[in-house]
Amino acid sequence: MTASLPTLTDYEPFRAWRADPAQWLPIARDIARGHGLTCAAPHIFSTGTNLVVALDEKLILKIFPPFLRAQFVSERGALAQLHGRLRVAIPEIVVEGERDGWPYLVITRLSGVLGADAWPSLPETDKERVLVEIGETIAEVQRVPVGPLGQIEPGWDIFMRRQIEGCRARHARLGLPQKFLDGLDELLRDAAWLVALDTPAVILTGEYIPENFLLNRGGSGWRLAGLIDFGDVMTGRGEYDLLGPSAFMTAGMPRRVRSLFEGYGYSAAYITTDLKRRLMALMLLHRFGNPAKQICIEGWQQRAGNLHELQDLLWPV
Repeated sequence: MTASLPTLTDYEPFRAWRADPAQWLPIARDIARGHGLTCAAPHIFSTGTNLVVALDEKLILKIFPPFLRAQFVSERGALAQLHGRLRVAIPEIVVEGERDGWPYLVITRLSGVLGADAWPSLPETDKERVLVEIGETIAEVQRVPVGPLGQIEPGWDIFMRRQIEGCRARHARLGLPQKFLDGLDELLRDAAWLVALDTPAVILTGEYIPENFLLNRGGSGWRLAGLIDFGDVMTGRGEYDLLGPSAFMTAGMPRRVRSLFEGYGYSAAYITTDLKRRLMALMLLHRFGNPAKQICIEGWQQRAGNLHELQDLLWPV
């Protein structure tokens, strides 16, 4: 008889339990079998937040622990809302269900090379092309009506007010150098205005990063082929989604920065001090923002003396 999924209420016990696939892979197989799906040679994805296993070359099963049900709601809602509305491929929902209080999705498996594996070795011209395509895709996603995703809690206003309230303590805990913490109070005083709490909401994934997209190599070089992982989708100010590529991919290089922003629809002339200040505020207020670990500019902590210099380093004209 197949074992039941356990009752887990927070992430640390879940992570420890997930680390031993023998405890949950038989259940994944049983779920697949219950839907008439083959699972002859499953492939476990060890990174990420939830239980994720490729059933075969065409399908992926994602199982969400009950305390992360909000991620299931976001992923299911985002895939439904974006279906057929983007030029780039995204997974399609094949089956959804629940087992022992754990919701799950079976989705199509996209082809391509994971961005995290391919990005470091891409030629510079290909990196610039991919960044243009990422910018275009962000803009395309944000043109899709928010629909039911507008009901995801918390809304932008409440979310940002919470982030502002806990911002200083959070970044002190994460190890942001003191010279940047020194400028934080000034930034936070203007944060509610900068991040536009009453802005018209658009669809945000929050994570346009190499781990969440797929690339294909063709005759003209590497191109963006697909987007995955919509478990953190929310709605809010569109510029929020420029932060993942800015931290992990543009490396403070002017041509890369311009590629991303021009793809999004911002010309080089739009990269003003005001925009940089908004982006700096959004980066520090981002749900997963951790500049101390995420900014991919060599020696940035020595090259910038304060937040103003850091924003110029991140987004050079």
